[in-house]
Amino acid sequence: MKSETKNWIKYVIGFGICFFVRLIPFRPPNIEPILATAMPFGKEYGKIAGFLFAFFSIVIYDIVTGNVGMWTLVTAVVYGFLGIWAAIYFKNRKNTSWNYVKFAIIGTLVFDIVTGFSVGPLFFHQSFVAAVVGQIPFTGLHLLGNIIFAAILSPALYQFVVQSKKLEKFSFASLLKINYYRA
Repeated sequence: MKSETKNWIKYVIGFGICFFVRLIPFRPPNIEPILATAMPFGKEYGKIAGFLFAFFSIVIYDIVTGNVGMWTLVTAVVYGFLGIWAAIYFKNRKNTSWNYVKFAIIGTLVFDIVTGFSVGPLFFHQSFVAAVVGQIPFTGLHLLGNIIFAAILSPALYQFVVQSKKLEKFSFASLLKINYYRA
C-alpha cells in the first residue's frame, strides 16, 4: 500500500470531482460519482481509505450545502462501508470498466435498499410500502448514473489520477517555489 501522505492531491481531485458534480443545478440527487470515485481509491489504497473517502464525500458536501441531518450519518456510513467493500472486491481484480460496472450494480442496490428502506420510515414516518414504491424510480436512476460513471470515470480515475506518479510529486511548495535561475 502506498503512503497516503504522498497522495493527498489525488484525494483532493477525487473529492473535487464528486463535490462539483453534486453542485450541478437541477441534477437528480442520485446521479453522483461518489461510488465511481471510491472504487479506484479503495482498490489502490485499501479499506480505510475507501471508507474515509466515501464517508467524507457525503459529510463534507452536506455540511457545505447546509443539508446535514440524520440521513447524512446513515448515507455516509453506508457509502463508507461500500468503500471498504470496494477495497476487498477489487483487491485481486483488474482495472476494467466491466469490473467497476459489476460492483456499481451490486453496490447501488445494497446502498439503495439499506438507505431507501430506512431513512424514510425511520426519520420521516413514511410507510414502508411508500418507501419501497418511491425507491423504484430513484434506484433506476441511481443505477443508470452509477453504471455510466463506473464504466467511464472509474477506470479513467484509476489510470490518470490514482496511478499518476506526477501527482505524487505535487506539493504546494512546488507551486510557490520561485526559480531564481530563470533569465
